[in-house]
Amino acid sequence: MSNQQDNLDNKLSDTQQSAHKTPGKLVSNNKSASNRKSAIEVAKTRSPKDMALWAIAFVALIGATLVNYKLPGIWQPANDIWTRVGIIACLVLLAIICLALTNQGRSFKVLLKDANIELRRVTWPSKSETIQYTWQSLLVIGIVAIIVWLLDNLFNWLVGIFIG
Repeated sequence: MSNQQDNLDNKLSDTQQSAHKTPGKLVSNNKSASNRKSAIEVAKTRSPKDMALWAIAFVALIGATLVNYKLPGIWQPANDIWTRVGIIACLVLLAIICLALTNQGRSFKVLLKDANIELRRVTWPSKSETIQYTWQSLLVIGIVAIIVWLLDNLFNWLVGIFIG
């Protein structure tokens, strides 16, 4: 496990060093490192293409919600449930594709790649540690539940005294 983490650390430091050596050029090895730096800036930029893609995705999702109610009255083949399901699936897929092509979608893909790298670095607990922590959590939950139950009974008793 430690060997994999060392390898990832070495790759990351090599990528950062090569990024500093070639600031004007994008080499395939440091492409993600240079994009990672500007991912937030890219996500904040707005272009007419992005606005159009957001509008198309919004219209497709609204259309997907209305297909089931409005389309059978307008178009006869839409009375079949599988036709409606297919149309809804196509509209949702169109919306996802449009959103993935925006600057924010590209930044989200970079975020997912970075999250995947971070998940490889996580040190997961062993089976015995997991069982131990689970029992500790259940014990604390039980104690808190008893305390809340006792407080509930106390407050019910106090309210009963005041109300009569």
